[in-house]
Amino acid sequence: MAGAAGSGGASSSAVADWSLVFWTLCSVILPVLITLWCSFQRSRRQVLIRDIFRKSKHDWHYTDLFGQPSYCCVCAQHILQGAFCNGCGLRVSEGCLKKADQLFLCKEIMMRSDGGARSSMPHHWIRGNVPLCCCCMICKQQCGTQPKLCDYRCVWCQCTVHDECMMDCLKTEECTFGEFRDLIIPPYYLSTINQMRKDKRASYEKVIVAPYCRKHWMPVIILANTRSGNNMGETLLGEFKILLNPVQVFDLSKIAPAKALQLCTLLPCNAVRVLVCGGDGTVGWVLDAIDEMKIKGQERYIPQVAILPLGTGNDLSNTLGWGAGYAGEVPVEQILRNVMEADGIKLDRWKVQVTNKGYYNLRKPKVFTMNNYFSIGPDALMALNFHAHREKTPSLFSSRIINKAVYFFYGTKDCLVQECKDLNKKVELELDGERIELPNLEGIIVLNIGYWGGGCRLWEGMGDEPYPLARHDDGLLEVVGVHGSFHCAQIQVKLANPVRLGQAHTVRLILKSSKMPMQVDGEPWAQGPCTVTITHKTHALMLYHSGEQTDDDASSVSEQDHVREQTDEDV
Repeated sequence: MAGAAGSGGASSSAVADWSLVFWTLCSVILPVLITLWCSFQRSRRQVLIRDIFRKSKHDWHYTDLFGQPSYCCVCAQHILQGAFCNGCGLRVSEGCLKKADQLFLCKEIMMRSDGGARSSMPHHWIRGNVPLCCCCMICKQQCGTQPKLCDYRCVWCQCTVHDECMMDCLKTEECTFGEFRDLIIPPYYLSTINQMRKDKRASYEKVIVAPYCRKHWMPVIILANTRSGNNMGETLLGEFKILLNPVQVFDLSKIAPAKALQLCTLLPCNAVRVLVCGGDGTVGWVLDAIDEMKIKGQERYIPQVAILPLGTGNDLSNTLGWGAGYAGEVPVEQILRNVMEADGIKLDRWKVQVTNKGYYNLRKPKVFTMNNYFSIGPDALMALNFHAHREKTPSLFSSRIINKAVYFFYGTKDCLVQECKDLNKKVELELDGERIELPNLEGIIVLNIGYWGGGCRLWEGMGDEPYPLARHDDGLLEVVGVHGSFHCAQIQVKLANPVRLGQAHTVRLILKSSKMPMQVDGEPWAQGPCTVTITHKTHALMLYHSGEQTDDDASSVSEQDHVREQTDEDV
């Protein structure tokens, strides 16, 4: 009896143990299987969505959360996530994507040929998801106030109409292209150009400008670098495509500026404006592409360039009145208004030639184009260290604040180490052929523009002593010296003046020994013994925005006015 009872207890204990093991395995394996299944379904769904996006004529983008209350344009249901079109503004749920492609046409960048030339087009109405705080063009009352899919918006002129105010005549009424009619390239213009090119009419631009172009037409081309600074480029691309013809908006990570700027050759001469969304490096890239147009004999199509600063330093943008950085605080509509109202000015561009020393050096000299400044010393060392760090871990440098913090770290480090000391013993400086006796320095900076180092007016310094007037279109460079990183920091907060070495049309700098950091417009490198020669190259046509002036800008207002007066006289 006792043995039977003992064996029964042992077997029940074993069953309990196995049951515990089984349920433990289930509690571990089941969540893993569910996770794997969900991951598989998600990846399968993403493949299907990408396939729909690839085949669609809409410029679809998927979002996990819309920024405002949204309703599917197909099923009219309220949606939190789904796809939106960067061209026409359609918003649909994931399940309605295919049906939306069949039901709705996107913005046409070029009108379909119907056998004859056209100079107008009707409204293109899309129902629902109208902008916040917009008003009906008929009754002037606010649209989009009801919690459902309601009211209409024209994808070209951005006019909105209530459902009850929509009349048959509005569906066929001629679209005026709204507030930004002077910036938009109409689809019928491009279709007419295309037809005339097919007919091999070489002088087509003379034929079409009169009937198809308005008197104050200044078409704008948007060139956005989605990798600049705070990574706002992609959002801006979509917002500009909504307001303009999508053919006017280019992503510089997918197409080179030289190719994008060929659109200028299809537009009226001396009328095009280009808005560069990026840092100073992106602006230099675009200006180089414009110089290529001059080489090709396309001078009459050269555009004027405005800047939306997305980079870290943005000194050129600051000099031209476009601000020290953009973080979405100004709506894109206001940006386009600023581009329309901006004044044309000239910007000097300089050739920087670096010739290595040595009898057996057979390499060609390195040649750079300078818009902002050239430097040798501590600020170039900071840029070189920053550049090396960013090359190793580019994912860390997605914020303007982080970028400036890294610059601050390397500047503080150089204050302690002083890697560039005794620069005056290692270099010789000539301004317009005249040798300059250098005091004890760690750095030399050659300036073309008013701002340097992310917003510092270096040539002015504290502003407590007289200094020669400096402009960015006078064919003169300003040359200053600094005593080190700490001196640079003092100048930036207006606690010290730079060592003003002079102004010149030609600057020659000879590095006699050792290796020193150098930079041109934020592009740094380590350079051995060499001769650096800076000479005038050309002028660039820029746009100056005369917005609200800061205290730092107040001293340069008269300077900018003088520049614009000179430009008007030249014109």
